[in-house]
Amino acid sequence: MQELTSGHPIREDLVELRFVGPVEKRNHAVDMLKSLGFVDISESVPWRECFMESDLTPGAALIGARGKENMTQRDLAKLTGIPQRHISEMENNKRSIGKDMAKKLGKALKISYRVFL
Repeated sequence: MQELTSGHPIREDLVELRFVGPVEKRNHAVDMLKSLGFVDISESVPWRECFMESDLTPGAALIGARGKENMTQRDLAKLTGIPQRHISEMENNKRSIGKDMAKKLGKALKISYRVFL
């Protein structure tokens, strides 16, 4: 499975373009570039702006990482030696995730432990 990355993957075969010009010619320019295989991302929003800061909790990161690996709490508990109820409490932000715990989780979920801190 792919690993979670901290940013957009770097693709050397892609380029992002930005232009300045008359607003009335924008749609024509976009259509021309689309015919060449470009994609208009001007209306896209960075993912961090879609979440309230309170949504970006260590528990949410744990739920997401576990889901990405298609792993149940019980699976993760067996893999890490962390009791399943502790994993549940961490996901619900009722138990903090310390550095040692984060390292175990990061290793098991194949991501940087820093996402849990």
